[in-house]
Amino acid sequence: MGNKKAKQSKPLSLKKQVSLEVVQALSAALPHLKEILGEKKFEDRIEKAAKLLSAGVKEKKEKPKAVSKKEKSSNNKEPENPEQPPA
Repeated sequence: MGNKKAKQSKPLSLKKQVSLEVVQALSAALPHLKEILGEKKFEDRIEKAAKLLSAGVKEKKEKPKAVSKKEKSSNNKEPENPEQPPA
């Protein structure tokens, strides 16, 4: 059987990173619950909780900065060069 966590060649998405952090935090915060439920049930419930908590996380895509009309018009003008007289 293949171990999914061992094959990490690609960088993780933000959602997956958050999910893994939630799993680690909940596992560390609730060790007494692990003793009560047992390891398998505890891990299943922690994974479900992490999935629910990280459901709204999305990667932010950087949009190109919008150039205002004023900036466009000032960028299109050629700078005047006083050293060369106009022909």
